[in-house]
Amino acid sequence: MGKSSKYPSYSSGSVSVNGNNVANTSKNGNSVNTSYNMPDTEKKIYDYAQNSFLTSLPQINVFSGETQKNINSQLEAYKNRGVQTINDIYEPIMDNLKTDVASRFGNLNNSVFMDNLNKIEKNRATAISDLAQDLEAQRSTLYNNELSQRYNYLNFLNNIQNQINNNALSYMGLSQNNSAAGNAYNQSQYFANQQAKQQPIDNLLKAAQIAAMFMI
Repeated sequence: MGKSSKYPSYSSGSVSVNGNNVANTSKNGNSVNTSYNMPDTEKKIYDYAQNSFLTSLPQINVFSGETQKNINSQLEAYKNRGVQTINDIYEPIMDNLKTDVASRFGNLNNSVFMDNLNKIEKNRATAISDLAQDLEAQRSTLYNNELSQRYNYLNFLNNIQNQINNNALSYMGLSQNNSAAGNAYNQSQYFANQQAKQQPIDNLLKAAQIAAMFMI
């Protein structure tokens, strides 16, 4: 006759997705362990995010020579467009002034030409000063855009990792719930079996008590 267990049997838990076992809960000695079986494709994504963090984070605020060169190239193009715009505005004005004064006075050596020339040059100097300020603002914008892209990339990697971690925790929770449900069932069955085994003994004891009462 086999010896019955002193305790209810332990029920492990698992979760399968599309036929693949993704999470397990089991008991080893006095420890209950839950593991997430990360698919190969997901592991590659997770490892890529981790490695990218490792290489990108120390350099997040460091601008390489190539990055600096690229920003300076964009600033140079921005400056050239600004200078061309200023020239396109003021060179025709200068030409018209020369033509007008020469036709009226026969030469440019007069106060009318010089007064108008000074006004034009003052306006052009203001435009050049504004362009210089725009260049500094554009420099800040380019640097901020570069930093924003880097932080957005790290945030993207962080979201990937968090999503995988959340999936793992969710599946492990389901595995633990399955194990708990199995253990609750095993416990109820165990106590039901124990009660069923104890019932004949209780019946015999009651019968013996009744018989003893009639023998007095």
